[in-house]
Amino acid sequence: MSLPPFALLHNPVRPYAWGSPTAIPALTGTAPTGAPQAELWMGAHPSAPSELLAPDGAGGPQPLDELIQRYPNAMLGPDTVGRFGPALPFLFKVLAADRALSLQVHPTRTQAAAGYAAEEARGVPLDAPERVFKDPGHKPELICALGDFEALCGFRPAPDTARLLDALAVPLLARWADDLRAHPAAEVLPALLRRVLAEDRPTGPQLRDITRALHRLAAEGGPFAEACAGYARAAAQYPGDPGLVAALLLNHVRLTAGQALYLDAGVPHAYLRGVGVELMANSDNVLRCGLTPKHVDVDGLLAVTSFHTGEPQVLTALPGDRFEDEFPSPAEEFRLSRLRPGPAAVRAELPTPQILLCAEGRARLHAPGFADLDLPRGASVYLRPGAGPVELTGRGAELFRATTGAPAQAGTGWPNSRS
Repeated sequence: MSLPPFALLHNPVRPYAWGSPTAIPALTGTAPTGAPQAELWMGAHPSAPSELLAPDGAGGPQPLDELIQRYPNAMLGPDTVGRFGPALPFLFKVLAADRALSLQVHPTRTQAAAGYAAEEARGVPLDAPERVFKDPGHKPELICALGDFEALCGFRPAPDTARLLDALAVPLLARWADDLRAHPAAEVLPALLRRVLAEDRPTGPQLRDITRALHRLAAEGGPFAEACAGYARAAAQYPGDPGLVAALLLNHVRLTAGQALYLDAGVPHAYLRGVGVELMANSDNVLRCGLTPKHVDVDGLLAVTSFHTGEPQVLTALPGDRFEDEFPSPAEEFRLSRLRPGPAAVRAELPTPQILLCAEGRARLHAPGFADLDLPRGASVYLRPGAGPVELTGRGAELFRATTGAPAQAGTGWPNSRS
């Protein structure tokens, strides 16, 4: 049976309350509904899989996760099945935030497996509000900005945080500034989080004092002005949330188009606003620590959080060949690159499962014996491994490509050859 090497994806949109009502429709060329559209999911996560035509051509679009279960070698290739089993190991997204996402941390693979097994043994339903571990997997992730993008990422160096707390001049915070100067941050930070999230949560008047101080520093200018403006917006979006104090401890990061962040297990983070492409291991495990109406498991949070301090590393794509750049990450499950093919056809083999998203312009895929496939802006396509070479063209096009990472990283790229 001759199977097509590529198929358009029909992707679900997640309507989380923090999402932009216009950014994803603008990318995909669809009409806004007026409701928030937070994330466009491209992948095979069982809670919201993409759909595409089956490899045997039977019937209409079918869920990608079900197709992978029925045709694992055809859809993933023997190498990927051998490494990860009959499941796509990554989840690709477009994320569009008008409001701050929750402050959160992801567990390691070992922590996730243990937490999942423990909750299963206790009989905690998967859809219970207090359920933390939805699967036994870890969730490293990489976010690449498509424009201006704001985030919080990792604990700020302790001396800088002490200076910020001093500048805010709020009595509640003064003790912690002194402690950060006098003791190791790895001792002070977990004690602070436990206190503000569980043992001695800040009162409404105390949080209002912090918010007023944030507005003051944002207006005065200085080294913390931009960060304080971001914290103040988050405070207005989540009034009365003690997670505001946790947010003050994190680095404020502004990305421009093409810059990225890699978030490993244990790193506290939150996306504040902006649009980006996000690639992660195919897991849904999140431990929250604030800026959310959802359940916060303080003991679980402290057990998985890394209290290392330092400035985050902002990534830019490393030049590969003349038209593909790669965003470096250590993740085994995924690899993200950016393609700018141009008008001359570029030929590539397909040793791994891949998803292409056209972020700008228009591209075209060609394979001998099959109809060409046009990719307008906002469209995405699944490419089956082992289906022979395909050719990609696209004057003015920019595409993002998701596939598996190391150790199969060598040979997953598009060779620098033009036909």
